[in-house]
Amino acid sequence: MMTITALFTATVIVCAINIVRYFSALRTLLAVMRTCDPHLYQQVDGAGFFTPRGRPAMQLQLARYLYERRYRGHHEYEFIFHCERVRRQFILTSALCAAVIIALAGLLILH
Repeated sequence: MMTITALFTATVIVCAINIVRYFSALRTLLAVMRTCDPHLYQQVDGAGFFTPRGRPAMQLQLARYLYERRYRGHHEYEFIFHCERVRRQFILTSALCAAVIIALAGLLILH
């Protein structure tokens, strides 16, 4: 029988793996964006996206762009594919992070 602690640990591990997958997909999207849409790449500060000087407002602009699916009218199929992939990864990672928070709350209540 699984204990609550083991279930919480498994949820945290799965969430951490998906966070790494999300950042990898985001990095790939930025590399594709550099060639397919240089204007958008500069708008979201693609070169400084993962640096300490990265600006959160520009990162939120990219998140809004993906959330509203504004990439659908783009002419490059590869760019659309990577945008869709990052969007799905973000939704999955957000749901898993919510599951970790709920599991942590349950773990705190039961112990």
